[in-house]
Amino acid sequence: MRLVIQRVRSGSVSVEGMLIAQIRQGLVILVGVGQQDNEDTARFLAEKTAHLRIFEDQDGKMNHSLLDIGGEALVVSQFTLYADTRKGRRPSFTEAALPEQAKPLVDCFVRHLQDLGVSTQSGQFGAHMLVSLENDGPVTILLEH
Repeated sequence: MRLVIQRVRSGSVSVEGMLIAQIRQGLVILVGVGQQDNEDTARFLAEKTAHLRIFEDQDGKMNHSLLDIGGEALVVSQFTLYADTRKGRRPSFTEAALPEQAKPLVDCFVRHLQDLGVSTQSGQFGAHMLVSLENDGPVTILLEH
């Protein structure tokens, strides 16, 4: 799995002009699932994400996690994180998991964040989504397992 984690003041997802998810302070998490991923991968990265200390304390140091600040998460599936652009000009996505493997693992990632106590919303798997966010910092972290 590959995650692009963005610390945000707010984030939202719309599908066909309708708002389907919205958060305040927290993380917008773009999730790509690879062919080798499984539920252990999803659980490991959810745990890592929830406890990642990327929120500032009173001294301006990144010492607080999403759980520490009571922040929210917005999870958006994004198979394009597995784009291979080494050859030619058109990306190849052969390393990305097929939808029937990817969707359950994205759902597992979301469930585990929720089980850890993170208020979590998600986009619509496979839909054309408009993702809006106000990146705070900006802080953007890449996680891969």
